[in-house]
Amino acid sequence: MLITISEVFNAEQVAEARKALAEANWVDGKVTAGYQAREVKNNMQIPEGSPIAVALGDMVLKGLARSPLFMSAALPLRVFPPMFNSYSGGQTFGTHVDTAIRQIASTGQRIRTDLSATLFLTAPDEYDGGELVVEDAYGTHSVKLPAGDMVLYPATSLHRVEPVTRGARVSSFFWIQSMVRQDMQRTLLFDLDASIQRLAGVAAQASGGNPAIAQTGVQLTGVYHNLLRQWSEM
Repeated sequence: MLITISEVFNAEQVAEARKALAEANWVDGKVTAGYQAREVKNNMQIPEGSPIAVALGDMVLKGLARSPLFMSAALPLRVFPPMFNSYSGGQTFGTHVDTAIRQIASTGQRIRTDLSATLFLTAPDEYDGGELVVEDAYGTHSVKLPAGDMVLYPATSLHRVEPVTRGARVSSFFWIQSMVRQDMQRTLLFDLDASIQRLAGVAAQASGGNPAIAQTGVQLTGVYHNLLRQWSEM
């Protein structure tokens, strides 16, 4: 399941992040790459745990907490502290799959990377190339979003970043351990939640109320929570 989440950052937050990142110290992105990814990774990033990364990462986490769509799609248990990278001058990240388990440097805590996320901080017209290309069972998807928008996709997917041939592509990237490990189960729960919300909207608009719709909503909500109870890991 690939989900686009709009306006995790508003325009002011994007500008604030861009200003802070322009003053940061950047290092070779290979410092956090696994064995396979190191061979195909060519970008720059902010060191994990740097004050700028921590401050901006907190902004990202607060933006996610305000998003019902993120909560419904990810069912997050743990979120890896957001990191920040940049591609320019032909830099790219070849086809790879994300490391299954990552350790948070500041705490030593390990998380399972069920979902990957990219929050775009530069507008599409500021750079050429730089598309995030995700391969899954339904084909190949090319993603290049407005600044402030984020894409969420299974970390099990093969994916790459196309070479940036003009300008710079700046973004935040991180991983999520979901309460529900399997992508298919998360997708079913997401679709069921969306259906419940639509049904609630119909019930609210029904003149004088509609007991049958209301009862159906209660039953579907029960199914949702019973599936979540069965599939979740805490």
